[in-house]
Amino acid sequence: MRRFTALVLTWLSLAVSAYSQSALTIELKQNSRTEQQTKDQLKRLLRTYDIQQWIFTKSILIDDTAIPHSHPVLTLSTRHIKDDELLLSTFVHEQFHWWASGNNDATQKSIAELRGMFPKVPVGAPEGAVDENSTYLHLVVCYLEYRAMRELLGEFKSRQIMDFWATDHYTWIYRTVLEKPREISTVLFKYKLLPITQH
Repeated sequence: MRRFTALVLTWLSLAVSAYSQSALTIELKQNSRTEQQTKDQLKRLLRTYDIQQWIFTKSILIDDTAIPHSHPVLTLSTRHIKDDELLLSTFVHEQFHWWASGNNDATQKSIAELRGMFPKVPVGAPEGAVDENSTYLHLVVCYLEYRAMRELLGEFKSRQIMDFWATDHYTWIYRTVLEKPREISTVLFKYKLLPITQH
């Protein structure tokens, strides 16, 4: 009986994962070979990892020429075509921008509190985001990205990914997420910005 129950649960999990993947709309901007490869890569990752709880927009665009961004349509580049984990991390990151914008009041309260914790933040590449408010917003988004990757891949691998980002872009933001995870988590928990607290 236990074995049958386990098989049913496994089937249901796969069915839910397949449904959530099929519900996504993935468009290609240039319709290039690398965009198609990235689309196939993303679909495979969505079959492999259960990230349904962190999908907040289902319209995806893949564009060879773009820098990944969340709005107005979640857009991925083809940069990480040979690195599943970096593509997965990027996808989750952009999804969390939608979570933050959909919970704007809580996000703004969190940012106000983070300003008190970190009164001086960098602006501009490579350390910060485009402006001061965006740097604070990315403390929220990058922490959520780290937490999700930790749940998906474990502490060691997620730390490797965050260490890579900390030398690539938003370098101060990712370093701060790694150095002050408890402090940032406390703020986000207070304002119910951790998706896990919603269930």
